[in-house]
Amino acid sequence: MTDPIADLLTRIRNANRIGAKSTVAPYSKLKKEVVRVLKEQGFILDYFMEMRGERGVIRIDLKYGPDGEKVIRHLQRVSKPGRRVYNGVHQIEDVLHGMGVSVISTPRGVLSSPEAKKLKLGGEVLCEVW
Repeated sequence: MTDPIADLLTRIRNANRIGAKSTVAPYSKLKKEVVRVLKEQGFILDYFMEMRGERGVIRIDLKYGPDGEKVIRHLQRVSKPGRRVYNGVHQIEDVLHGMGVSVISTPRGVLSSPEAKKLKLGGEVLCEVW
């Protein structure tokens, strides 16, 4: 696998498309931080680290509205292994006029775009979600 973050986003996107309650992905620290940001921004219910055999996995509980409508409508990888995308603090734009967020890897860790702007930090734009 050349892009583990794209794999994580695809697993979430596929589970969301079929209306699954949860999905699992292989564990890594970066994936855990991306999922943490998604939880803080209210796009997923919760996440848990579990052991399956000798390897750890992250179980992600997806969030839906009261009538079953999807909370995550769009989840897209921005920076890819073949084309990294870096933004300075002044280049970070609002996603869907503030209705969505970008997940950014900064020197202080993985942050959402509003947090990165507040702390005046730029970095690699991992994904966008709304």
